[in-house]
Parts: sequence; structure tokens; C-alpha cells
Amino acid sequence: MGKITTAEYEVPEELQSQAFELLKLAAQTGKVRRGTNETTKSIERGVAKLVVIAEDVDPVEIVLHVPLLCRDRKVPYLIVSSKKMLGSAVGLSVPAACAAIENPGQAEKQMNELIEKINKLKQS
Repeated sequence: MGKITTAEYEVPEELQSQAFELLKLAAQTGKVRRGTNETTKSIERGVAKLVVIAEDVDPVEIVLHVPLLCRDRKVPYLIVSSKKMLGSAVGLSVPAACAAIENPGQAEKQMNELIEKINKLKQS
């Protein structure tokens, strides 16, 4: 299994669990796109506010374009270790390779805090 080599930083476990909680709340109260195709469309249309990508996708080529697209469109992104946990966080019974938050709903404050932490990680 490959590793996403286009990532700019390592994401600590604490930040990953914070991202899963954010996705759960956003999926319940806002709008979240699930899966690689839907996430890609959301980024290209300029409506994605935060993208979460699973690292254990096989083959990894399925999601390799997503971090590059996020950087190009200036959309913050986060790489998490488990596609199974990502899938359950967005309300699916199957694993998910990617998810994009379009409308955070009641999770707006948590999303902004997470984006700040991501930006700090990029700078260090």
C-alpha cells in the first residue's frame, strides 16, 4: 500500500480525532460531500471549505490528486489514517477515501479552529 507523498505535514492523532468529531457534527447539521468523485467536484466548484483524505486507500492513486487540487484552489486539507473511521464519521456504513465539508452547520467554530491548527502545522 502506498503513502500519500503529496502531503506537506504529518497530522497528530489528536487533530485526527478532532477532524472526525467535526465531520460527524457537520454531516448532521450541515452539508458534507463523501467519496473521491464528490470531493473533487466540490473542490473544483469552489464550495469545499475543508477536505479530509484517508491515507490507507488502496491503490493510493485514487486520492493522490486531491491534495494537489486543494493546494491549487487554496482549500485546507487534512490527511487521516483510517478510511473506515472517515466513512463512519460522515455517516456511511462503508469506508470513505475523502470527504469535503461544504457547509459546517453548527460546527463552524470547530472547523475554523481546526483550519487554524492545520495552518500552524504547515508553517512548522
